[in-house]
Amino acid sequence: MFHDRQALADLIGSRICHDLISPLGAISNGLELMSMSGVAPTPEMELIAESIASANSKIRFFRIAYGRAPHGATLARGEILSVLGDYFHGGRLRIDWQPTRELQRREVKLAFLALQCLETALPFGGDIRIACDDGRWELAAHTARLRLVPESWDILHGSEAEQENPAAAVQFMLLAILTEFRKPALKVETGETTVTIRF
Repeated sequence: MFHDRQALADLIGSRICHDLISPLGAISNGLELMSMSGVAPTPEMELIAESIASANSKIRFFRIAYGRAPHGATLARGEILSVLGDYFHGGRLRIDWQPTRELQRREVKLAFLALQCLETALPFGGDIRIACDDGRWELAAHTARLRLVPESWDILHGSEAEQENPAAAVQFMLLAILTEFRKPALKVETGETTVTIRF
């Protein structure tokens, strides 16, 4: 019997991401072969290529946020910036990743989940600064038009949901679970145009 439910959930996330990479890569290779064979690019081909690039960027991000993070595994700053750059490419959010050193994958996982939480609050764009000082994270978001869904953010305050949470709020639930016993505890501060997550 597999008793660690969180580890099982992480393995499921890793498996899904891993299995999707191959077919997406095959489609991308097919498009490249078509272009090499002299087939003129069409709007349809460009749309497929853009969709493949978007899907790959999401899988890379999700693999860190929802996949398995083995003990001792690390991520270099360059790789983190590459994943964030692709994931937010063409969007309205500007991401300022301040940590300069290599970080534990488990820590980056938490930061990515918090980043996704903040993303939901900034549908019209804005800035998010991510800092880490001696293992303490601070993710500060600023926007001209902040939109918070109380039911989702209440999850981070430890409130019991009155109804079943939607799939779109899974990052809130997972972040709350993974930081439940963390010291210092996870805290959220909101203003008229700002929201900050610390843990």
